[in-house]
Amino acid sequence: MLSLFRSTLRAKNTSLLSSSTSYLSRSFSKTPSSGGNKLDLGQNRPLPTQSRVVIVGGGVIGCSVAYHLAKEGWKDVVVLESGSIGGGTTWHAAGLIGQMRGNNAETQLSGVYGCKLYSELEAETGLATGFKQCGSLTIATNEDRMTFLRRNATRAKAYGIEADIISPEETKRLYPYMKIDDVLGALWLPGDGSAISSDITASLAAGAKQNGVKIFEKTKVTGFDTKDGYVTGVTTNKGHIDCEVVVNCGGQWARNIGQMAGVDVPLHSAEHFYITTKPFKDDPVDSMLPVMRDPDAYTYFREWSGGLIMGGFEPECKPCFMDGVPEDFEFSLLEEDWDHFEILMEGALNRVPALETAEVQMVNGPESFTPDMGYILGEAPGLRKFYVAAGFNSSGIASAGGAGRSLAEWIINDAPTMDLWSVDIRRFAPFHNNDRWLRDRTFETLGLHYQISWPRREFESGRPLRKSALYKQLQEKNACFGSKFGWERVNFYAPEGEEPKIKYSFGRQNWFDWVDAEAKACRESVAIFDQSSFSKFLIQGKDSLKVLQRLCCNDMNVDHGKIVYTGLLNEQGGMESDLTVMRVDDNTFFCVTSTSQAVRDADWIKTHIDNSEFCTLTDVTSSYSVMTVMGPNSRALLSKLTSSDLSNESFPFGTTKMIGLGYATVRAARVTYVGELGWELYVPTEMATDVYDNIQEAGEEFKLKDAGYYAIESLRVEKAYRGWSHDITSNDTPYEAGLGFAVKLDKEEDFIGKAALIKQKADGITKRLTVFQFTDTDAYPLGDEPIYRNGKAVGYVSSACYGHTVGRAIAMGYVKNKEGGKANKKFVLGGKDDTDKPKYEIEINGVLYDVSASFQPAYDPKGLKIKA
Repeated sequence: MLSLFRSTLRAKNTSLLSSSTSYLSRSFSKTPSSGGNKLDLGQNRPLPTQSRVVIVGGGVIGCSVAYHLAKEGWKDVVVLESGSIGGGTTWHAAGLIGQMRGNNAETQLSGVYGCKLYSELEAETGLATGFKQCGSLTIATNEDRMTFLRRNATRAKAYGIEADIISPEETKRLYPYMKIDDVLGALWLPGDGSAISSDITASLAAGAKQNGVKIFEKTKVTGFDTKDGYVTGVTTNKGHIDCEVVVNCGGQWARNIGQMAGVDVPLHSAEHFYITTKPFKDDPVDSMLPVMRDPDAYTYFREWSGGLIMGGFEPECKPCFMDGVPEDFEFSLLEEDWDHFEILMEGALNRVPALETAEVQMVNGPESFTPDMGYILGEAPGLRKFYVAAGFNSSGIASAGGAGRSLAEWIINDAPTMDLWSVDIRRFAPFHNNDRWLRDRTFETLGLHYQISWPRREFESGRPLRKSALYKQLQEKNACFGSKFGWERVNFYAPEGEEPKIKYSFGRQNWFDWVDAEAKACRESVAIFDQSSFSKFLIQGKDSLKVLQRLCCNDMNVDHGKIVYTGLLNEQGGMESDLTVMRVDDNTFFCVTSTSQAVRDADWIKTHIDNSEFCTLTDVTSSYSVMTVMGPNSRALLSKLTSSDLSNESFPFGTTKMIGLGYATVRAARVTYVGELGWELYVPTEMATDVYDNIQEAGEEFKLKDAGYYAIESLRVEKAYRGWSHDITSNDTPYEAGLGFAVKLDKEEDFIGKAALIKQKADGITKRLTVFQFTDTDAYPLGDEPIYRNGKAVGYVSSACYGHTVGRAIAMGYVKNKEGGKANKKFVLGGKDDTDKPKYEIEINGVLYDVSASFQPAYDPKGLKIKA
């Protein structure tokens, strides 16, 4: 079949390039209010010498940011485009508009809002976007994919999106060109659609222009001015502009643009292929034919001018532009590569046999991809008022509306208005911008678009990168490593003779029993965890207490050696982070936060230190290894290695001391994230291997067991310990999260978010984080499942794990009172009379499971174990 198809290639005579550029010229030929006047794109106007905002890049993202800023009243905005508006990667985008994204925030922002915007934009600007709500189908040809689609349908319900699992026959009715002999079913999203990328860009640009934005083509940015950590100006080939805000929307050039300002924008270009067909001779394609995805064959299809576009995401891609993206690569394409395209073509011919005799044109247009497949948004760490919106991983058209709106709100409010952590630029560090590492990661990331999103799936490329001092010793113990923020971290240990590798599935994976043994060792005797990847800061200076009192909602004015758990809040009371802070002396605090938050938290703290204050933050993450020794025998074990008194009287919970441990001197912190007696040991990195060996030798009589992060996750969910970015985000306040104990409204100093918390405490909360235990011990939630209260959806699961101690799955999630009332204890849990207790259920893959609800943890609710 493929050879027959190739014989038709000589007949190809459809030029997407000419048709797409004609879309641009047609779209910009007039504005709705000009009666045919051309849109002024600045070719013959001098640049202004100053502007409040300068946007670099006139693709769909840059035009969306400009449009949304202007709609909010920020009209002093300039867009600079080195070529022509809508060039770069925008013009050749396939234009698939899907609602579902990786999480609820992105789904509401990019998917739901984007579809709404594109459907309404023509009425405002007079320029069509080509948007049509034709729906989308994603088919499954194996049971694993079918499970994945059922999970997505369930997740769609949690996010408020209409979705159905339909039969092969119904799929065929909606998409008659499809062969269904191997199709098991499909996910049908009627709200999805498609659009014409250049038309959307033109309409957004017109809307921006109508609201006062100035657009300049053929204007190349050559540098930026900065002062005192702020961006202050932009230099171009046509002059200089003083400004307050810069937005880097440079597409695949965004990395180079960022480097001009000392900002890391980690993305890399890859070749990206599709074909277009002429209309089928005897059966022109209906313009409302749904978008269809066959991810098991890595392909997608959409209607295009009476024919089809067929493209895809091959398992291993072709990174390109190793020496940088050419400056003049505007309305250009890369060379055809039918050999590389063959894997997509074979699947497409099998699924849609009509392609066999179609006349086609190949398009090879590069796209930029990020290391984790999430786009890059937000204010750059280290350079205030320099914002980035780039790296959209071939979903720029679908995401442009929501990304443009959210970044405009971020600029206007000097803070994001919703939780955007999954796309926040601060999730990356400078090491992510290494060009060789980016290239090697890109081989993998493009292909992941259509791979099954397995639970706990790990990236395989660009590893290992950051290794603990204990890496080789743990590797010899048959550790299976995962990767987070570049760190190799132990997920679990496989028994001798077993391969330390995850066998992916949606049920209990191969490591389940091994983790069960690790968790039980921690609960019943003693376990050791390598948590060296913790992000660690020293905050020092005579104003350090003053700064922390202003940033932290808990009281930081504690005795030396005390440990404080606290949140860093925004003005709305939402939790920007949670920290463990140890007071070392009057002017020194040792702060510990999660692995992935190093850049974000350091940037937040530094940004809020006034220039007049004597306070510094130093990242000391690499200076200390962290060994966590936990379990009822932890005191007895460590007492064999130290002369320090580890008793409750001398070393109570919530305190820290420097102690001798063998020959080493380490910082011991009596805290826990697993709910057991134990200590976190902060060991100078150069002493780590010796300390580890000493602990292992001393632990033999207690049957000390090495354990990994999968065990930690199970143990912390049993204890209902919150996980930032899951159970607590910038949208959630301490009161909503059940963390009111960490708020001290009565401390002398005001803190960021205090006013919002005072008001919320008076008014009451409308959602509350709740702990759920499953009645059915075989239930296996993974997260994002809908939560039902008396049959009505009231939220979705934020964290879920099997509790190896309690013998059942546990979930956490926010219960919202959607009727306008408060989510107080009586609403969430009911009163003392069992007859008024609400009935809760959680849906997994279309099946409803009974759960019990509580504000207390499933294990040791009174916390007796940690104070033993």
